[in-house]
Amino acid sequence: MKSGVYQFLVGCFAALGSFLFGYDLAVIAEVVASDSFKTLFLQQDADTRSGTVVALFTGGCFCGALGAGYSNRLGRRGTILMACCIFTVGGIIQTSGVAIGMLYAGRLIAGTGVGFLTMIIPIFQAEISHRRIRGMVTCLQQLFNAFGQIFASWIGYGCYMTWTGTGDSREWRIPLAIQIIPAIILGSMIYLFPESPRWLCDHDRADQALFNLAKLHAHGDINDAYVLSEFHLIQHQISEEHAQKSKTYLDLFRGWPNFRRTILVMMIQASCQMTGVSAIQYFSPQIFQQIGIPTGTTLLLQACNAIIAFAGTAVCIVVIDRIGRRPLEIWGSAVMCMTYIVNAALIAKFPATSPNNGAHWGFIVMTFIFNFVFFITSGPLSWAIPAELFGTALRTKGVSMGAMTSFAFNTMIGQVTPIAITSIGWRFYVIFIVCNLTNGIFFWAFQPETKGLNLEDMDELFRDSPTFVPGSHWVPSSHVDADAEEIAGGHVEKGKMVEADYIEAVG
Repeated sequence: MKSGVYQFLVGCFAALGSFLFGYDLAVIAEVVASDSFKTLFLQQDADTRSGTVVALFTGGCFCGALGAGYSNRLGRRGTILMACCIFTVGGIIQTSGVAIGMLYAGRLIAGTGVGFLTMIIPIFQAEISHRRIRGMVTCLQQLFNAFGQIFASWIGYGCYMTWTGTGDSREWRIPLAIQIIPAIILGSMIYLFPESPRWLCDHDRADQALFNLAKLHAHGDINDAYVLSEFHLIQHQISEEHAQKSKTYLDLFRGWPNFRRTILVMMIQASCQMTGVSAIQYFSPQIFQQIGIPTGTTLLLQACNAIIAFAGTAVCIVVIDRIGRRPLEIWGSAVMCMTYIVNAALIAKFPATSPNNGAHWGFIVMTFIFNFVFFITSGPLSWAIPAELFGTALRTKGVSMGAMTSFAFNTMIGQVTPIAITSIGWRFYVIFIVCNLTNGIFFWAFQPETKGLNLEDMDELFRDSPTFVPGSHWVPSSHVDADAEEIAGGHVEKGKMVEADYIEAVG
């Protein structure tokens, strides 16, 4: 098996954790819309309670992302195992819930597990990947997120159509129970795969790190040119980091290079949530009701939307390491802004009290376009970019800060959306119109391109490149193909063959 393919498959398995996140994002729309759930839990303060059920999950994700910043001692695999155990407990409590308090507790615990997973998985993927395919591998996080949404949407739709109106709690218990299965599979098998070589080097296990690098990049050949070059590069950076002793959350804000990265990561994650995607994912039945589309039809459309999301992420995986990060973020924001403008106008002109099939289809098409573009651009990039910006010492803390920002905004949107839809209707969309517009301007002005750079190049990038970056293409002073480096033994031709192997492996 080619090295690039092996890294891709390891990244796929780790991304099962993202499957859990996507599944839970999508399944809750069917759960809170089901008749049995409403009868049991939403007889009083329905908008507030449904918002809390959603918001507690993302609130738990915030706590998990914070905790993951302190999980470095466990390793990447150990953190994944712990997170799967936490998620399983939360899933069991949700599924067996007989009081709203159990739903709240289960959602909070499951969210904590997902917070750990969504933070650590892109780090693990970035650290095992060759720089030429790093974007592709880290975007697997969002691909499997979309895959989870497909499963949840179609399972939710099937259960809703089977048991709606019967009062049978299987209408929402079965969709909640199914999410436990991939968590058990991931947790029980993660130790069959290699630990991150960068984490091993950071914890004085250099021999095992070299062995894992060789396994990931050169079929186990520890004398391979690329493997030795990468190993020495990692060792050099980590020795500098150990000398600086910068490993706390406070270090993210000390010095402009680190502060700049921290601001960028937090803005990327906040901007992703303020595209409005979570409002659509969590409360699509309520949103579609604004223009007169019934719940059953909405759940079917949401299931189709999940397939579109998967297709969009697949496109991102193909193009991210060719087009780059900046263009996708900038143009994606512009298109998403336009879709919200059209949908806001449609809701304002054709409310639910005056149904119009043309308006219905216009709204549906614009929502599909939004979702497709989101999953090509902001969705996968919000996890792929933060995972590659920091050095090894601060990577978990930096990505954790970004993830906490994401979940904080996600929690706010989950709590506010059902109330805002009822209170101000189409005017709620104006917030997302403005945010998508300003997101694009921010990316154009301040996001440097990281395509094709080694993880070890990022310190130099944020130290030496300008803060205001429109049109700039920064190249590190030491940037040559790692496999063409002069190393002991001078196996340059062999290194070139390894590089060609990566190119062929990813097409």
